[in-house]
Amino acid sequence: MSSSVRDEILAKLKAGPKVPIPPRPPKPKLHEHSLTGEAVIEKFSKTLLEETGMVYRVKNNEEVRQKLLEIAYEERLKKVMVSSDEVTEPLNLKAWGQKHDIVVMTPKDYSDRNSFRDAVFDQADAGITGADFAVAESGSLGLAFHKNQARLVSLAPILHIAIIPVDRVLAYYEQGIKKIFGEKGKYPGQFAFITGPSMTGDIEGVLFKGMHGPRKVFVILIG
Repeated sequence: MSSSVRDEILAKLKAGPKVPIPPRPPKPKLHEHSLTGEAVIEKFSKTLLEETGMVYRVKNNEEVRQKLLEIAYEERLKKVMVSSDEVTEPLNLKAWGQKHDIVVMTPKDYSDRNSFRDAVFDQADAGITGADFAVAESGSLGLAFHKNQARLVSLAPILHIAIIPVDRVLAYYEQGIKKIFGEKGKYPGQFAFITGPSMTGDIEGVLFKGMHGPRKVFVILIG
């Protein structure tokens, strides 16, 4: 294109009428924004079940340990890897495991990354963690990873058991994002949303569970 033709086109564009950009219409309010209390818990449970996860409700830590024992027997768990976060630590799962002949491992048991990696991939039948929050609108778990919440505990074993106080179940995503990223300068190095079992359909178009993460996800709600 010659410079004269280009200049002519640009001149016509500049001389054209200035049409104001219409304002963006307001976003429709999500149904979840109006949910409170038990309605949030019910919505989370329903949505996670639709994602083929499992949800249990218990009253206290003693009932958490009992539910874990039931899951361990049903799923034939012999060895589990447990995070050291503020939800799992008070459960004293090392003692629980000794009582019921279940080997309870933690990332702190390993002096180097390679030995921990081998244990969590090759030995652990399940990973047990807390979660920073859960989201009712999608049935998702939000986990910020740090020294007490090793990433592989929730991602490597074939079964992930998440223990969550009910006051951490939020109605919609924005509440969780604000909780984790709202304070300037205090951002997690890694973060994951986990929505039910790992699924992929990119192998011959066949839906397959457990290719990139746990094949089963169980959530125990406390409260």
